Amino acid sequence: MAHPKRKHSKTRRDKSRTHHTLAVPAISECPECRQPKPPHAVCPHCGVYKKIQYVAIKEKKPKKK
Repeated sequence: MAHPKRKHSKTRRDKSRTHHTLAVPAISECPECRQPKPPHAVCPHCGVYKKIQYVAIKEKKPKKK
């Protein structure tokens, strides 16, 4: 297995790591219910995409104590 002849400097190591950042996920607002949702996707809260109802969302029942 090959081994480096010289140690890589900290600057050279850090330069290669500049692209290792995490991207923040894009979030848009649903025009129907104003809840956050991923862009170009059906809203998980109301089931609407481009003003058309695609998914029927069931209402949550309150928990009994």
